[in-house]
Amino acid sequence: MIWGLGMEVYDIVLLVLGGIFSGVLAGFLGIGGGVVLVPMLVAFGYVPVQAVATSSLAILVTSTAGSIQNWRMGFLSWRRVILLGLPAVVTAQVGAFLAGKFLPYILLAAFGVLLLVNIYLVELRKRLLSNGVNSSKLMTPLMARLVTGGLAGFLAGLFGVGGGVIMVPLQILLLGEPIKTAIQTSLGVIVITAISACIGHGAAGNILVVPGLMLGFGGLVGVQFSTRFLPKLPDQFVSVLFRSMLGLLSLYIFFQAWQNYQAASALVSA
Repeated sequence: MIWGLGMEVYDIVLLVLGGIFSGVLAGFLGIGGGVVLVPMLVAFGYVPVQAVATSSLAILVTSTAGSIQNWRMGFLSWRRVILLGLPAVVTAQVGAFLAGKFLPYILLAAFGVLLLVNIYLVELRKRLLSNGVNSSKLMTPLMARLVTGGLAGFLAGLFGVGGGVIMVPLQILLLGEPIKTAIQTSLGVIVITAISACIGHGAAGNILVVPGLMLGFGGLVGVQFSTRFLPKLPDQFVSVLFRSMLGLLSLYIFFQAWQNYQAASALVSA
């Protein structure tokens, strides 16, 4: 089962379709897709650590394909990606270490609140500019990128998610980047963080290779569509789409937090 062999055709089709959906989200919104893939794999019966590990392989395939496509179209700067990605990899380890110090439902609830805050951050820069404040000028460009990448990596490690939903709002606020540029750069950064995740999970033997590649194949197909279509969309539409995704994700996270709280309460009562 480590290699994911012996699956039914129905399961294979669902894996590919799930990969396509996550790939579309990755290209449109600059997220890795773990928020979709991990719950889906758990629903298929995989244990959570295998679900997270296998999704990291799929995310690596999807984000690499999407970033190469963005680069070929002239919408991606690898320098920006590296300046954000390298500090993110380091600080993610710090966040992951501290995550073990908190109760799961508290972390989930805090992450839900963070997502709601990010909905506001996406539009905050416009309000600052209207008041004559340019937040991207508060630090040097190099420092702003290092701080953005480091903070996004720390929060991603703390809450156990990919950094896209965190990094895009921070790029808009601290770097003054348009939302589409932030999304394209975020997808590039996910390549770096996914490589790090795959190395760690692969060494532990948690990755199911065949399911991961099936998801990745679907993601490769989906991301080719969304990366080509994103530049044609109005910025305001992309902003609304991104904020809507954050809102829906926050509701899901709050539901997970409530379930964790109830489970913890039941154990205490027993």
